[in-house]
Order: sequence, then C-alpha cells, then structure tokens
Amino acid sequence: MNPTLTLLEPIQDFLDAGGPVLWLILLASICLWTLVAEWFIFFKLIYPERKAAWVEQWNKRSDRCSQTALYIRESIISEAKIKMTRTLPVIKMLISLSPLLGLLGTVTGMIQVFDVMAITGTSNAKAMASGVSQATIPTMAGMVIAIAGLYFKKLIEERVSDETHHLTDLLKYH
Repeated sequence: MNPTLTLLEPIQDFLDAGGPVLWLILLASICLWTLVAEWFIFFKLIYPERKAAWVEQWNKRSDRCSQTALYIRESIISEAKIKMTRTLPVIKMLISLSPLLGLLGTVTGMIQVFDVMAITGTSNAKAMASGVSQATIPTMAGMVIAIAGLYFKKLIEERVSDETHHLTDLLKYH
C-alpha cells in the first residue's frame, strides 16, 4: 500500500468521526492558515522592498515640511497599513467562524443522538456514542483552530503596529 495513503488514513477516520461539519471546519482551517502563511511570506519577501520604495519616495522629496508634504506622508503610511492588513479581516472572520462551525457540529451530532434514542431507545449505547463523538469532535476542532488563530491574529496586529510606527519614524516630517 502507498505510504502516503497509510499516513492519511487516521486523518480520514478522524474527519469521518466528526461528521460532515468537520469537513467545513477543515476547509475554514486551510483557508485561515493559508492566509496566515501568506502574510508571513508578504512580510519576509515583499514588504521590505515596498518599505524601501516608500522611504525612497519620501526622501526624494525636497519639500518635507509643508502641509502638502504632511498629507503625502500620511498617504504613504496609510497605504503601507492597508497593504499590511489586507487579509486581516478575513483572518478574523475565519477565527470567529471556527467555533461557530464547531457548535454546528455539536448540534448535528446531538440530533443524531436523539434520533438514535427515538428509534432504538436509550439502551443502544454504541449508537449513541457515535453521535456524542460526532458532537464533540467538531467542537474541539473549532476551538483549537480559533485559539491558535487568535495567537497569530494578535501577532499580526502587533507586527503591523510596530511596522507602522517604524515607517512613521523613517518618514521624517520637518
């Protein structure tokens, strides 16, 4: 058997145990971590070049003390902040969405438990355990993704704030 498929089998079993909502949580998670990775790549590769271009643009100006220069400086800083926070609203939305999807998984799993209880009575513990499992796994997955996402959201916000202040210091207004 293919070793890659052997490694993916436990993941497939986990996703199946969590029910269809867990697949939605996986999709939201993939989107979230792709955006977080894209942000780190932006800061490592693209932002330094753009920052240098903004500083060069400012330093080429002969007038750096008029009201017009102040507006141009504020425009450069605003543009930089927009570039740095471009994906942040989507990241925040995905972080907020993850626990809600987990809650949806809880509700659908509990519906399955109640269906089993209605059909077989309370004596079929094995069938009820499947529904309880389907209820708790998405909840846990949604919370884990949200908690980890909150850490990276805070990290991004702090870095954007630091870089905005740094750029503000570099664009000296006399």
